Amino acid sequence: MADPPDPRLNSIHLDPSRRHDFRQARQALLDSRGQRTLLAENGSDSSAAGLRELIQSRPNAFPAGVLFVLMDRQHTYPLKVGLNTVGRLPDNDVVVDDPYVSRRHCAVLVHAGNRCELHDVASKNGTFLNGRKLTGPAALAPGDELRLCDRQFILLSGSDVRGK
Repeated sequence: MADPPDPRLNSIHLDPSRRHDFRQARQALLDSRGQRTLLAENGSDSSAAGLRELIQSRPNAFPAGVLFVLMDRQHTYPLKVGLNTVGRLPDNDVVVDDPYVSRRHCAVLVHAGNRCELHDVASKNGTFLNGRKLTGPAALAPGDELRLCDRQFILLSGSDVRGK
């Protein structure tokens, strides 16, 4: 199977023993997107444009149209509709500077329709949702805690952060 055009989803960096697991997880992630989400991801929905910026130490100052954010102790990461990758590599939507976090650790899929889900993409140390290790895709709700090794994030809806 050839790697997809989105460089965030290639598996060339993995050793052969992990590449198969990553490709299965990637396929499950890609299959989870619906038609409206795909349209938004491909730029047909202007609310998804320009949301890759990190908001540091300013939790109330971020772009309008944000449905969800991930927050840790220092940063707020706006999530766009569609695929949001999380990991060590600098081209991830959420970059985690931690040597134990995988290069492509997990992904948050924000659906056009105000719901989102979490996918582990064959990370070496696992992805935890509210203290439980993911064994497959899981629905996310505001207030959920994501843990990647020693890093913790909280998912909030945009309206929670803006103050309704």
